[in-house]
Amino acid sequence: MSPSDTAVRTPLDDILTEIAAAGATLAVDGSNLRLGAPKGNISSELRERIRANREALIAFLSARNARSEVRAPLVRVARDKPLPLSFAQQRLWFLNELEPGNPFYNVPVAVRMRGRLDVAALHASLDEVVRRHEALRTRFVMSDGAPFQQIMPHLTLTLAQEDLSALPGGEREIQALAGMQEEARTPFNLAEGPLIRFRLLRLEATEHLLLLTLHHIVADGWSMGVLVRELGALYAAFAQNRPSPLPELKIQYADFAQWQRQVLSGEELDRQVAYWKARLDGAPTLLTLPTDRPRPATQSHRGATHSFEVPPAVTAGLRALGLRSGGTLFMPLAAALNVLLARYSGQHDVCIGTAIANRTRGEIEPLIGFFVNTLVLRTRMEDDPSFLDLVEQLRRTALEAYAHQDLPFEQLVDVLSPKRHLSHTPLFQVMLGLQNAPMGRLALPELVLEPDAARSQTAKFDLTFDFTETGERLQSFIEYSTDLFDRSTIERMARHFLVLLEAAVARPQTRISRLPLLDGKERRELLAACNTASRYAVDGTLHGLFEAQAARRPHAVALTHEGRSLAYGELNTRANQLAHHLRSQGVGPDVLVGLCASRGFDLLVAMLAILKAGGAYLPLDPDSPAQRLLGMLDDARPALVLTQESFAERLAGARQPLWCLDRDWQSVAGLPDANLPPLSGPGHLAYVIYTSGSTGKPKGALLQHGNVLRLFQATSSFAFSERDVWSFFHSLAFDFSVWEIWGALLYGGRVVVVPDAVRRSPPAFLELLSQEGVTVLNQTPSAFYQLLEADAQLKLPLALRSVV
Repeated sequence: MSPSDTAVRTPLDDILTEIAAAGATLAVDGSNLRLGAPKGNISSELRERIRANREALIAFLSARNARSEVRAPLVRVARDKPLPLSFAQQRLWFLNELEPGNPFYNVPVAVRMRGRLDVAALHASLDEVVRRHEALRTRFVMSDGAPFQQIMPHLTLTLAQEDLSALPGGEREIQALAGMQEEARTPFNLAEGPLIRFRLLRLEATEHLLLLTLHHIVADGWSMGVLVRELGALYAAFAQNRPSPLPELKIQYADFAQWQRQVLSGEELDRQVAYWKARLDGAPTLLTLPTDRPRPATQSHRGATHSFEVPPAVTAGLRALGLRSGGTLFMPLAAALNVLLARYSGQHDVCIGTAIANRTRGEIEPLIGFFVNTLVLRTRMEDDPSFLDLVEQLRRTALEAYAHQDLPFEQLVDVLSPKRHLSHTPLFQVMLGLQNAPMGRLALPELVLEPDAARSQTAKFDLTFDFTETGERLQSFIEYSTDLFDRSTIERMARHFLVLLEAAVARPQTRISRLPLLDGKERRELLAACNTASRYAVDGTLHGLFEAQAARRPHAVALTHEGRSLAYGELNTRANQLAHHLRSQGVGPDVLVGLCASRGFDLLVAMLAILKAGGAYLPLDPDSPAQRLLGMLDDARPALVLTQESFAERLAGARQPLWCLDRDWQSVAGLPDANLPPLSGPGHLAYVIYTSGSTGKPKGALLQHGNVLRLFQATSSFAFSERDVWSFFHSLAFDFSVWEIWGALLYGGRVVVVPDAVRRSPPAFLELLSQEGVTVLNQTPSAFYQLLEADAQLKLPLALRSVV
């Protein structure tokens, strides 16, 4: 079964793609339909729709099969020439070349065996599985500068055995877990092989643990089910001295790889590419979740796992929501995860990844190999839909993605060509998986096989949310990067997700922004903390506290810029002179003064002078279009504008008088340089910053002195001091600049004004940080990742103690 080849969606398309999403197959057998699905995968509602559309499905599948046969049959290819890698294998091979010896693409499986074990029959069964599947005998070698599959004709593997039965019960399980983790993190050599290994732990006379570890390049999750089922069938036969009951495989993975490269070309490739390019046009390539640590320049893929359960009532409600929208359980789960990520990140355009079995032909269903493909699901939440509407959006998105699942993720990345970063995966950083029918118990003569938890200590993505339907509950796992997150953060995230799920099920018509994340206990704790914070008594003003620092350490350096420096005392006196002039022009409490100047000492002198006069500054970014600047001036109506001669022409249309900091300075040079009597207090305006206007007309946000002082009181744990050196990197029109400037000046520290040219060059900025001994760095995530890449190349000594 494969998804529709047509671009127009029909009810038959939806039925077929939902079957594919459930990990099942539908095929024509004469005048009948044959549905292949593990027990529990197909809902009764979907079965009814299949019966209702039986004749149409037979006609549709028969016609498509005829087209498929004409297009390209999947047949065995000769083994006497180099065998190409599949697209998915090629990407894993490339990643392995980048980081050889990294175990994060190991696939560990643990099978607990209870009963009388015939070790010889087990070993023979494992050998027979390896003989049957060429993928397990494959290594990856270079020929003429390109990688190829090399299949070993014969491969007999050792079954390593370890007896833990003499240990006390608790110690046995600890050692077994340690063995599982050791296997999971022991790397493979792709060029030498083999890429599968076995290990048998004897826990008791009638209990063993079989550890199977494979490299992802030769197997996927579906393959693990094939492996365990074949192992059970072979063991049952060999333990009774009977021959293998399994039929020989007609084709192998190498045949699929050749076929894939043959069929995914021409019009079909163009159709798939066109869909994905349109679907992901303008999509964000990075989800900026809050993390416990800065993202490293290169992922280590170290990880851990947190498990939790979705209760039966909530699970049933999610299933009902899926059916209500004409979809499956996957859709409301995906909707809820997107809401969680949007709330955490502040982004309303979110991309997540999900895996699909991609076994769209009956011939490849019984094979072990790397068939799974990754789909990117983009969700738009800008209009704050109801949860039910979001589930419907996810249903449409998922079904369209399933219909275009043949384009390998590796080719999608090549086509879209996002800027590559070793610090994160391309296109998405959060993965979602739902396993409808877990691998269950397998009863054999005198032996029962049951999968055991074999969670690795690696993380392929920032976060992976895995759900498995176990009866009435959803067993849930969050695999997370320990480079980024602490366990406590993920535990809290899981609690938030459960609260969100419960609310969404209870009130699906609620807009997603109104769905709660906090339970009662956390809400009470947060309210208590906020009430404590709101009682912070703030007194004084920004410029008043600066004046205290200037009086205490007048000769300490306050500002540095392009090799020049300005001491606290000198900065204070120059600002006082200009402040006297501003007062004479009517500037006082809550009076706005526009400020449009290049990055340098003049900009900060003018900002301080406006505050000392009692007024509030309106930052005007010189790089903004003149129309935006004049629009802000018309809206805010400042008393005057402080600027520089080079910008006077751009502001010529302003109704306010212009005063040039460079050209007109001599007119204030003789004014008093003492501090002015204060006119403003913590409740008066300090500055007004305008929004970008991306969602309409720009709006001004009015901030008081007390707002800023409260911010620094609430962040007193950073312990900023006069020893700190801050980088002033952002535009004065971006509120991050308030933190950068006053974080230094309120504590007697030093501000390094970053020149425009340096801001645009991560290597140059890194050199500046090193030369100036900057201790506190403030960056947006995108700028910080570029800085990390520069750091990975230059390896300069840094004095950083805080990155915000």
